[in-house]
Amino acid sequence: MPTPRELGLPDGVRACLFDLDGVLTRTATVHMAAWKRTFDEFLRGRDPDAQEFTQEDYNRHVDGKPRADGVRDFLASRGITLPEGADGDGPDAATVAGVATRKNELVLRELEEHGVEVYEGSVRYLRAVKEAGLATAVVTASANGEQVVASGGFADLIDTRVDGVVAKRDGLRGKPAPDTFLAGARALGVEPGEAVVFEDALSGVAAGRAGGFAFVVGVDRVGQADGLRESGADVVVTDLEQLLGER
Repeated sequence: MPTPRELGLPDGVRACLFDLDGVLTRTATVHMAAWKRTFDEFLRGRDPDAQEFTQEDYNRHVDGKPRADGVRDFLASRGITLPEGADGDGPDAATVAGVATRKNELVLRELEEHGVEVYEGSVRYLRAVKEAGLATAVVTASANGEQVVASGGFADLIDTRVDGVVAKRDGLRGKPAPDTFLAGARALGVEPGEAVVFEDALSGVAAGRAGGFAFVVGVDRVGQADGLRESGADVVVTDLEQLLGER
């Protein structure tokens, strides 16, 4: 049975809280593509010469956040404010809810057609965490968390899930607020100082630091190691399996 130290974690850790997209699954690239198509079409509809949505825009304004927050924050960076609208707004509505609906439809279509690809090294790490007797949670802004975990084939390794559906039901603020990670710790019966956060998003790392967790692991999939450290990561890896190097 591996110890926390052999998992690259501090002694005394009892639980691990994993973001989903970009940490355990490759769906972050799916989300980026869906956001890019959504925003580029929206921006060109207003101004044919508008600057396109970039990876930097995704990293800074959208990644890790609830969909509506991502819409508001990115459009605000371009000086655009939309009415909020309502949950039933269609994908062509010029509202925050409508833009969010358009993006989600594109993601669901991609997942239905191509399924969920996991990071094998991260799933091996997840298995080692369970072998060590640590509790596990997925904490994601995605409202599709349940489907993605099931499609990824690792539901048996996850003890609890706090996703966009849970956050909306319980009135939890999205990352960079620590609410969802704190809810994950509560669900597992541990204090923040006994839990580790694993995140690839700048907003998620900031949430882990703000929540007073024992350790924050930044996962750099897109070349933003410095940004992850500046946001509060204690260590940055390109795949969770690297944390097993001491075993």
